[in-house]
Amino acid sequence: MLRNLAILAVLSCVAVAASAQDTRFVSDELRITMRTGQGNQHRIVKMLTSGQRLELLKQSDEGYSKVRTADGTEGWVRTQYLMAEPVASEKLAAAEQRLAAAQAETQKLKTELGTLRKAKNQLASERTQLSQQASQLEKEVSHLSEVSARPIQLDKENKRLKEMTVSLEKDLELRMQENQVLKDKSDREWFMVGAAIMLLGIILGLVIPKIRWRKKSSWDL
Repeated sequence: MLRNLAILAVLSCVAVAASAQDTRFVSDELRITMRTGQGNQHRIVKMLTSGQRLELLKQSDEGYSKVRTADGTEGWVRTQYLMAEPVASEKLAAAEQRLAAAQAETQKLKTELGTLRKAKNQLASERTQLSQQASQLEKEVSHLSEVSARPIQLDKENKRLKEMTVSLEKDLELRMQENQVLKDKSDREWFMVGAAIMLLGIILGLVIPKIRWRKKSSWDL
């Protein structure tokens, strides 16, 4: 791993003059020294830990880089100990944070999905109830329409029955008149028959004694 870092340091030295705002990270070493100058003979300013964020100020051909810490301390460190990307532990922590955030977002989405499903089921249930209520209302409206039409039908039927009643009354009156005429005629006929019978009886009453008297007279002779 140190060999690879050395190769990276050589390549970094070839591409000198990096931006003053460039960012570097302490490589996967336990601790490195920050000195006031380039070389071990210079005083140690600060001990830097693995993964610490540094601001790259300049690089030299001697394999050193001047950096600034977050608290403003400046000094020189070996370029080979610097990396352009965070160390594995930092990447892992960042990945874990992203994973935790993704899991939290997933859980949030699951909760929202569950809520939406419940709302959907509730809406479906309400839709079914509204459909049933609409069907019931249609039946009631149909029934009310029939009921409201009944008075008109009843009025028409009442008029028809009244007309039939008037017609029947007239027919009944005519029949009664005819019956009265027939009765009067029958009474007259019976009266005439009775009178004829009575007259016949009177005639017979007058004739029969004379017939008997004549027979008696003929017998006496």
